Amino acid sequence: MARKTIFITGGGSGIGRAVARHFAAQGWFVGIADVNRAGIDETAALLPDGASSRHVMDVRDRDQWAAALDAFAKDSDGRLDVLFNNAGIGTGGQFADMPPAEADRLIAINFGGVVNGIYAALPLLRATPGSTILNTGSASGFYGVAGLAIYSATKFAVRGLTEALEIEFSKHGIKVRSLMPGFIDTPLLNQVSADSNAPARERLSQSGFEIVPVERVAEAAWAAVHGDKVHTTVGKMAKRLSRLARWFPGLIMRQSKKIDGLGTAGQ
Repeated sequence: MARKTIFITGGGSGIGRAVARHFAAQGWFVGIADVNRAGIDETAALLPDGASSRHVMDVRDRDQWAAALDAFAKDSDGRLDVLFNNAGIGTGGQFADMPPAEADRLIAINFGGVVNGIYAALPLLRATPGSTILNTGSASGFYGVAGLAIYSATKFAVRGLTEALEIEFSKHGIKVRSLMPGFIDTPLLNQVSADSNAPARERLSQSGFEIVPVERVAEAAWAAVHGDKVHTTVGKMAKRLSRLARWFPGLIMRQSKKIDGLGTAGQ
């Protein structure tokens, strides 16, 4: 039996790196794609010899997608068992304070990059029996999060695309899945937002939020690819938000307004 393969965007750090290590440990061949060449090299150095290929690319560029997947297919004998659309950015801050150009960048990477990847990979996926598309969503794709409006919107879009394509692509034998994690221990948590100089990691810890180890996301990715759930939640917060968004959306809104209002009190 031919060795199974996975192509991972955002593979140079965080969730992408953890998933690359997990799948490679199971004997899979891993295509590591990222805009950061140094990050790709660092991930590849953690994998067994001969277990990976390296692809410097920007998910916003369809020509770069085509070139990367063409090179990957030569190394994988034309096989693509899993396309892992994971690349993303997490800029936060109040909507009114975010420059429109940054909003455009968020949308282009977090959602446009997923769309581009699926278009580019579809021929390889259709040629590989039992293939899967796995998209990185977010718990903020269950209910919009104040201070992360554009980011949440992109993750709602990823969620909707996942659900629709799971139906459409079933006739082609392609599964479509998403990961819906809460706050994950990745470099994204080191960023600061427009309304605070403190890193997100520090503010979340002080507020008592769970920060999930990235290895648990890799395990969830494996379960998502091999399971029957369309959406796989990761972490207690994601599971709770999923339930509340379904059954008690009004409660989420009231609590969120109180929290968001704290930042403007007295102004």
